[in-house]
Amino acid sequence: MGNFVASLRSGRSALLAGSAAIGLMASPAFAQDQADQDEPQARGNTIVVTATKRDANIQDIPFSINAQTAEDIQRSGAVTLEDLSRNVAGLSVQNLGPGQSQVSVRGVSAGQVARDQPGVKEQVGVYLDESVISTSLFTPDIDLYDLNRVETLRGPQGTLFGSGSVGGTIRYITNQPILGVTEGSVEANANVVDEDDFGWHMKGAINVPIGENAAARAVGYYTEYAGFIDALGPGGGENINGGARYGGRLSILFEPFAEVRITPRILFQKVEADGFNRQEVYNLYANPFTTTRPPVTFNEREQYLLLREAFEDETLLADLVAEIDVGGVTLTSVTSYLNRDILVSRDASALTGSVSVDLGFPDAGVLLPSNLVDTTSLENFSQELRISSNDDGPFQWVFGGFYSKTDRFYTQRLPTPGYAAFTDATLGDGTSAGAANGFPNLDSPYNADFPFEMEQLAVFGEGTYEVTDRFDVTLGARYYDYSENRAFTNGGLFAPGDNSTDETNSSGINPRLLLSYDVSDSVTINAQAAKGFRLGGVNDPLNVRLCTPEDAELFGGFPSYEDESLWNYEIGAKASGRGFYANVAGFYNDIQNLQVTLDARSCSSRVVFNVEEAHSMGLEAEFGVSPAVGLDLSVSASVIEAEFDTTLPGVFAEVTGIREGNRLPSVPKFQASVAGSYEWDISSSALAFIAGSFQHVGTRYTQPADQENNPQTFVHGLPFGGQPANAATTLDLELPSYQLVGLSAGVEFDNGFSLTAYVNNLFDENALLAFDRERGGRARLGFSVNQPRTIGLTARKEF
Repeated sequence: MGNFVASLRSGRSALLAGSAAIGLMASPAFAQDQADQDEPQARGNTIVVTATKRDANIQDIPFSINAQTAEDIQRSGAVTLEDLSRNVAGLSVQNLGPGQSQVSVRGVSAGQVARDQPGVKEQVGVYLDESVISTSLFTPDIDLYDLNRVETLRGPQGTLFGSGSVGGTIRYITNQPILGVTEGSVEANANVVDEDDFGWHMKGAINVPIGENAAARAVGYYTEYAGFIDALGPGGGENINGGARYGGRLSILFEPFAEVRITPRILFQKVEADGFNRQEVYNLYANPFTTTRPPVTFNEREQYLLLREAFEDETLLADLVAEIDVGGVTLTSVTSYLNRDILVSRDASALTGSVSVDLGFPDAGVLLPSNLVDTTSLENFSQELRISSNDDGPFQWVFGGFYSKTDRFYTQRLPTPGYAAFTDATLGDGTSAGAANGFPNLDSPYNADFPFEMEQLAVFGEGTYEVTDRFDVTLGARYYDYSENRAFTNGGLFAPGDNSTDETNSSGINPRLLLSYDVSDSVTINAQAAKGFRLGGVNDPLNVRLCTPEDAELFGGFPSYEDESLWNYEIGAKASGRGFYANVAGFYNDIQNLQVTLDARSCSSRVVFNVEEAHSMGLEAEFGVSPAVGLDLSVSASVIEAEFDTTLPGVFAEVTGIREGNRLPSVPKFQASVAGSYEWDISSSALAFIAGSFQHVGTRYTQPADQENNPQTFVHGLPFGGQPANAATTLDLELPSYQLVGLSAGVEFDNGFSLTAYVNNLFDENALLAFDRERGGRARLGFSVNQPRTIGLTARKEF
């Protein structure tokens, strides 16, 4: 669907939903006429959220929170978290391909984390209702159909949500089964991307009663994604990065008594992609420098492949939430089981070939197709028990315990048929067999197994006391105890050959203090001081056999990295009135031991390094106004300074970019979106609407070192294909700012049927989202890019 597809309810002001979306209660005079039109997630004229693990009016949440409601999701046409982020101040999503997007909040970012860093933990926690689903590197792209809302909790949420929420927490809240009600919806969409490839989707949801005390809600969906990247070479073709997402969820509510609610649920989803959104500038096999091979200069949205690539992500979630009301308290149990199987299959021919050039292989050996296959198998069990107040007294509280156990098995293989023969012929008999180190495929020059096991135990509590009718104080804390065990077994010509077993342990306390003061019935001021953390870990050994001596010396001294911690200080104000809302917050994050990812250049490795001190500070704001009947305008913006406060000595500062005043990676200094819609009656039973949106994202850097001596020159190494020995490519690594424009128009009828036409990325902006390098530019250079102009039509029927 479109990035700004209006789906407006007859007689309902979009401003009401907008004000609720940023946590403001519309004034009684403004909201009175809308009371009968509120969505299921609204109670009266306000949105109820569970950001504090208790039902609460979003107006009363004493920290910065955004809640995109079902109405907002439909109206914006969002189908991914990246789409939603355009309307949320301070939220940034870096699109690195399906299921591999990286999320940052308020500039707390360590830069690009690659799929071969399984030990790195996420900085933003992601939940589906009560169940955590975030996995470092691979946060699932959950389909947004039939959601109630998406909550973005800004700032560290370590008190209630633990590690992985150092920057914030995102919660997908689904529509729950409803007793005694039969309702549902269906939706169909067709779209064309780049005036070339076609995509479509079909989705449906239904709620049915099962007797008087039970109900079931089922959701199913299938989406076919259009491709927009073309590839040259033997593995090439047009629109090679198309794919599909399909799955569903089933929830059943049992309510044998008014005080007891039991909700088991199962969710299955699979994402498949035939390639990646990579636009190349240089490839070992295709570049402007070759003379014995045809020289190649890449066009936009073009790459080179010897082998086709693929991505698969299969997710199974089974959870059970049980609630019992006893007197003035609610007992809650959340049991969750998550199973994920992920496959990343990449064309690593240029990577393997660049090493073969360095080793002196003949051209036939350099040109062997090489397939890097990464697999992740994950099982997670978690159990949370908590008790919370549910009365109207001056003291509201929640107290609980949490346990989880995660088993994650990550593997890498580099099958390169014929490689053993060239290795033996070039380096001497028996070299390939000796380098296999027990792995069965002698034609695979790199093999590795990484089994992880992590356990965590936590006790948490938070209480809010109403000191006066206008002044509330909240205190909270979480004690955590983590233990992670990891083994590393490897073999092959490119592998370091030093198997190891490591253990990481950490325990501590995360406190939080919140103050909230109602200046008036429509203006509230909040202040917060809170601590968050991210678990440390162990770096994988460098692939020293691939390193130049300089790179081996520079990057070989980082065996492990410590916990990252953060203190957040913020003050904000929420205000609303007749026909307007406003939400403003200023913040300062003092970051200690920031875990920064460094590219180890020729080693084809990455290491995580602790930066002693860094900070992010800024201002975020969301405004909305309804100047006339049917006309709604909104603005969302953030200004962020995110910088290192530490300088590494000597050459390390230049090589890593860790220098005081340098920017934290992937964070735009300025980001803003403007949206507007206008609706009018075209008959007694139908209305028409038009809508538009504009988004601006400022400049960013993918990794810290990108801003040193920029523009940077990449020397491509020893000659191949007649390429001169000193061939080099110079690139400006400051990712340029970009702007996206969306338009939509449609009609909606009282019988629940709506039809919407839209165009996304109207001016076909080719935005550079992240810089992609392979083996320090000796194998490949490129950029991840966004989806081009998309034109579509969506039909929806509710019943």
